[in-house]
Amino acid sequence: MKPTVAVLGFLRFPPEKMAEVLPHLRLLVETTYRNDGCMAYDVAEDPFDRGLLRFSELWPDQASLDRHLQAPHLQPWREAVRRCGLLERKFTAYEISGSREV
Repeated sequence: MKPTVAVLGFLRFPPEKMAEVLPHLRLLVETTYRNDGCMAYDVAEDPFDRGLLRFSELWPDQASLDRHLQAPHLQPWREAVRRCGLLERKFTAYEISGSREV
């Protein structure tokens, strides 16, 4: 199965809060893989901008992404990021019409 939706985005936290964010992030990623039907759900802290987490996600279809956005495990994550001082958030979903290796 090929993905039809890609999501790219970021969250920004105060750098000193990253140790507090990471356990919540790990739970989010593991639960998303286990329950939400994602094909790839990758996140990493930017090595040049401490506190900036970059996300890339691949979903089989929009319905899978929509279910993920309403999944019960997202509410505890959203509460945790607020407690950890979320400074900025931006995510964009893209429809994939085709792909090729570059």
